[in-house]
Amino acid sequence: MHSKHTVRYICERYISGNSYYYKQELITHDTWQNPASIQWSTKRPISSNTFYQKEKEGYKTITKLHDKKPAKILQFSRT
Repeated sequence: MHSKHTVRYICERYISGNSYYYKQELITHDTWQNPASIQWSTKRPISSNTFYQKEKEGYKTITKLHDKKPAKILQFSRT
């Protein structure tokens, strides 16, 4: 179980209206006394309910807005 200091919850929002929720934990590859070996883990998907529940409980939450335009779909002619 991670404490409020070793976990963060991320919400990524896109202009399309889609939102994706993730959890990241601090991990170490050596020991906790070696700061160079500490890094964030891979983002793990969670539900929106979990994100908002943890936000209420005081955990660190990050909301990122991705304002990239959607990709264009190109039609190729069949010849």
